[in-house]
Amino acid sequence: MPISPNFTSILTKDWEINFLQCYPNGYLKYTELCNLFQLTAATHSEVGGISFSDMQEFHQAWVLSKMRVEIKRLPKWKDKVTVKTWIKTLENSRSTRCLELYIGNEKIVGCETFWAVFNTKTRRPEALALPHGHFEKFPNKSATEKDYSKINIQQDFELVTERKVLLSDLDIVNHANSVKYLEWCLDSVDSKLLLKQELSAFEMNYLKEVSLNETIVIGKNENVLTVSKDYKVCFGLELELKT
Repeated sequence: MPISPNFTSILTKDWEINFLQCYPNGYLKYTELCNLFQLTAATHSEVGGISFSDMQEFHQAWVLSKMRVEIKRLPKWKDKVTVKTWIKTLENSRSTRCLELYIGNEKIVGCETFWAVFNTKTRRPEALALPHGHFEKFPNKSATEKDYSKINIQQDFELVTERKVLLSDLDIVNHANSVKYLEWCLDSVDSKLLLKQELSAFEMNYLKEVSLNETIVIGKNENVLTVSKDYKVCFGLELELKT
């Protein structure tokens, strides 16, 4: 698609929280929060001419590598929220994108994401084939207090459960969507911790893709959870609790 006449380097998009996105307590699910961020990022790439459809001409797609989310509080059912996003850096095959979620003028969630350009045929990273000079980059503008980091997965993990990757887990890139990893892990966490909004932040590292009918294993060591396949860690999640 051509670059939209409405394109801006910082995009804001309004959403209304519906009941399907909420926990039984009426507050937005952490997974749905990440879905809102993912959809807003996709909208910005679409109006800027670097969307999935544009990239597929070169057999490319954006895949998430790291994500850090810092939460002051969650929005609830019927809240009208605004998500703001911009590109912090973009070079060759890698990009850092920032996102913030507001209610009115109050920022309640900040997020920093790290993306890679992925060839959907070779399943390998490669440099972005599309021009992106029209996107202003904001290397000094962050959405979180801390940058994303590398989670320590070199430790012993207790096996929590295993499951098979289903068709409902897949996205248009034909692998498990990034939010599904979070969903699998949070389903293994004490529900009271989630319903009482005891998370102040969480961080995710994506290491390997998982595909249809593969068996994955969920492991846990205190506040770190992993998704593994064939005894290799594919995903790490670290939870930070309010003090």
